[in-house]
Amino acid sequence: MPINQPSNQIKLTNVSIVRLKKGGKRFEIACYKNKVQEWRNGVETNIDDVLQISNVFMNVSKGEVAKHGELKKAFGTTETSEIVSEILKKGEVQVGEKEREHDQSALRKEIATLVAEKCVDPATQRPYPVGMIEKAMTEAGYSLKPNKNAKSQVSDCIKILQSDSTLPIQRARMRVRVTMPIADGKRLREEVLEGAEKVEEDEMGQNEWEVIMLIDPGQFRVINELLQKECKGKGRIETMTFAATAS
Repeated sequence: MPINQPSNQIKLTNVSIVRLKKGGKRFEIACYKNKVQEWRNGVETNIDDVLQISNVFMNVSKGEVAKHGELKKAFGTTETSEIVSEILKKGEVQVGEKEREHDQSALRKEIATLVAEKCVDPATQRPYPVGMIEKAMTEAGYSLKPNKNAKSQVSDCIKILQSDSTLPIQRARMRVRVTMPIADGKRLREEVLEGAEKVEEDEMGQNEWEVIMLIDPGQFRVINELLQKECKGKGRIETMTFAATAS
């Protein structure tokens, strides 16, 4: 019987317990570590690869399985797959102190690495070492969001470094070439150049307008959408380089 499941079969080195309090009771499921976040992010879609064991527990560590009556009262069903899905979606991942510290350290390092890839020292236009970014994050009092991945936290981290740390930092600029027919160039030139940090070349030829400029990477999509909307397939924006080193 599942209720006799020995607890030592649950206590695996990579176990991750997800707990949901509902109807005055707590319910737990035993999952593989890292798989919970992958499932929530949509990377993992097979729930069988997330669960260590398909039971719903009152207490995973003790091997205490939830009774049908308790499940029915709290969830309105005894269908295990539905209950497990709800616990996975809404429950809190239980993490030990050492594991939490390790995960936070790894997340902080990953955020710092992404920031270092995207940003430069404004004076030299050269990237900072990851270690310097980590020190600046500490100085600025940057707070990690453990339930979000590193990529989604980069923009906030950069803003906080710019406002609350002593490290001079700016996003690396993207060098792009924009070309379009002369008629479109005369009409759209001013709007295109609004997105430029620095214009390096600006040439209105006989048949075509061409500009080479440095932009914030976020402007690439804005300019590209403008060209698609206004130039009927005849306007182009090309990435030449990321200006992460002195040019």
